[in-house]
Amino acid sequence: MNPARSLQTEVSTPETLGVEFGTAADSMAVARIGDLVFTMVLAGHGQYLLASAWRVSRPLAALKRDDFYSHHGALADEAAFRDRTIEQAEHSRELGLLSRQSVPMTCSTPWGASQSATVYADGIVSHTTAGHRGFQLSSARNARVHPRLRADGGWYEEDAAWAVVALTFPDLFTAYERKCADRTIRDIWPDAWKAISGRSLAPGESYGKDARSFARKHAGDWIVISALRSDHHPGMTEVIATIGGKPGERVKERRFLVPSDEYAIVRFGFVIDEARHAAYDGPSSFAGWRGGGKRLMVNCERQAGELARMEAARRKTQHQLDLIDRQITRRMTALIPQLGGRQAGYRRASRRSRVPSSNATARAWQL
Repeated sequence: MNPARSLQTEVSTPETLGVEFGTAADSMAVARIGDLVFTMVLAGHGQYLLASAWRVSRPLAALKRDDFYSHHGALADEAAFRDRTIEQAEHSRELGLLSRQSVPMTCSTPWGASQSATVYADGIVSHTTAGHRGFQLSSARNARVHPRLRADGGWYEEDAAWAVVALTFPDLFTAYERKCADRTIRDIWPDAWKAISGRSLAPGESYGKDARSFARKHAGDWIVISALRSDHHPGMTEVIATIGGKPGERVKERRFLVPSDEYAIVRFGFVIDEARHAAYDGPSSFAGWRGGGKRLMVNCERQAGELARMEAARRKTQHQLDLIDRQITRRMTALIPQLGGRQAGYRRASRRSRVPSSNATARAWQL
């Protein structure tokens, strides 16, 4: 097995990385890295999203919003767009220096039968199944994982636990992957991160630690779980709150009116100030709420909780979306010449939904 090659440490520039920047037809900032093109899409309220597309050959100046269909998280401004693009180009360059090898392998995993495998090094294999991915570490490799993070069976799934492998074997991952792994460990296992690094996490450095601190601080406060603009009181937002923000059919709920220009969806929940936000027991804009403040339907509450869980999952796995796009490009680019130029297994769908059409591309995916 070939050892992972050491990544070069020289300072890279857009020119050396092959990054081309420009302005699209509708004045969007755009960039090209090989077969990938990127732009920053206005998402409202002064916020932007990084968007991309694959195998778009037209000049950057001719591109339009509809050419882009994959999204990769928030951007603050054009400077952040340029930094993110250069980071992705550096990530792609470093991937080419690593000795990851795709090999045929048949075995069972906790997520089903392995359909393909990528060997990162002896005893470190990434498996792809029909619906999930993850790492398998040999006993010797797993013994090197910190006890606070070690999985007994040596299996580490793709959503978060992959970061444990990257933390333990950093030489096998790119700088971008290591950055994502560090963030994941801090967010999900802040106590383990502190034990390993020997450094305490400040507020804002760990989602998980901040969430615990918020829950302790506001354990006895009313926290909003559902909200909508009031049809009965213009300029006000009607909210449903519970103690500690805990949803549930048997949890005591209370309604409040909050000025709409004050109410905002915040990280861990909007906290009611009982001295300023009036408890409300009048006509409701919530469907299914009748008499005495008693709600007969809990759909809003359940949907709010589900949305919160979905958003948390999105944050944890956002880095995987970036990696997948680039892995597809790299593998398909390598595969096409071997097949005489035929774009095996890839079909051009609508401009907003281009997907791999066969297992050929799916098998090229790796963590």
